[in-house]
Amino acid sequence: MTEAALEADTAGVPDFRRMPVPDAIRWLAEHGEPADPRPEIDTASLVRRFPHLASVETEDRSVDGPHGPVPVRVHRDASATPTGRALVWVHGGAFIGGHLDMPESNWVARELAARGIPVVSVDYAKCLGDVHFPVPSDDVLAAWRFVTDAAADLVGVAPESLVLGGASAGGALTAGAVTRLRDAGEPLPAGLVLVYPVLHPNGPEASADVDHASPHGQLALNYAGSEAALADPHAFAGLGDGHGFPPTLVVVCERDELRPSGERFAETLAAAGVDVDLRIEAGAAHGHIDHPGDEGALRTIAAVADWVARDIRNHD
Repeated sequence: MTEAALEADTAGVPDFRRMPVPDAIRWLAEHGEPADPRPEIDTASLVRRFPHLASVETEDRSVDGPHGPVPVRVHRDASATPTGRALVWVHGGAFIGGHLDMPESNWVARELAARGIPVVSVDYAKCLGDVHFPVPSDDVLAAWRFVTDAAADLVGVAPESLVLGGASAGGALTAGAVTRLRDAGEPLPAGLVLVYPVLHPNGPEASADVDHASPHGQLALNYAGSEAALADPHAFAGLGDGHGFPPTLVVVCERDELRPSGERFAETLAAAGVDVDLRIEAGAAHGHIDHPGDEGALRTIAAVADWVARDIRNHD
């Protein structure tokens, strides 16, 4: 997109999703993420649209991470029937965008909390400027460890009943976090939820062969920060063999370029003997749970709630 096109943007702010990846990264690093122009995605509007969310209460907290504060938000509904499970949830945004107020974080967390699954949603440093892996991964791990240490007070469950999950880039970060926890010999989540995740450097082909000229390849390298990190299963869990993972739900979208990555990872986990469920959301496209009220999004949220609330066996 040219400078003239940027200046002529009718909204006054460019749509960085339509910009070449290097330009988008530079623009976001300089200006920050613009406000979402969509109407009725703020919390007050969500409660008007979905009255069952009115009882969900939130609390913003800050976790001490190795690179600075990590924002988290606790969602609980005292009126909901407890399921005995809670979820630590990480939004997506191509590793360069996203925040706790986006529907993929805020709406999804509120919907699950209203179903008796308290949620701690997690933000993380974006890969802008000199920030690359492992910084956002470290942020997610810091938040996860904080929640496990304070689970009873924060979300009313034992640490052994915590599930970890994320969408898109958040799926990469949470699957990578599980890989790091496993390799460090730390306790693992009771389960892992991955919604349209990117788990390979080349998501559309579910491989390690990166096309550096493609947007997917450029975003992968920007996240990894180096060619060596592109091959690291701590960054892209799909490059590992999946052994030792907890029970995992993988949700992919029928109309999503990244669908092969999620499907291949589900196959990897199954081959490793992991209890894995693969759900293909018919007719859905990447990012569908960032659209409140979308029929596919409602189905996905219901499926996630059912899976999390079931008797997930603890990983030995």
